Amino acid sequence: MTKSELIQLLSDKNPQLHSSDIEKLVSTVFDEITTALVRGDRVELRGFGAFSVREREARTGRNPRTGEQVEVPSKRTPFFKVGKDLRERING
Repeated sequence: MTKSELIQLLSDKNPQLHSSDIEKLVSTVFDEITTALVRGDRVELRGFGAFSVREREARTGRNPRTGEQVEVPSKRTPFFKVGKDLRERING
């Protein structure tokens, strides 16, 4: 599901709300999650899951085309851990 599909689905389920208001709401939620992750905070949505940032150490990689070794710098990557309720709904 894309962001626009989510907005459309929410608009269909809530005809009393304007589509533009729902779009602002969805964008605000995503922006706040992103801002928290940039700060290094953890975002937990009960029953859904938790977003966090993981540090990946620098390492020596290999260029698959030439086979030569290259240095890969350390970096931070987003990580999502699914919540128990969501996992049970998917598997149940």
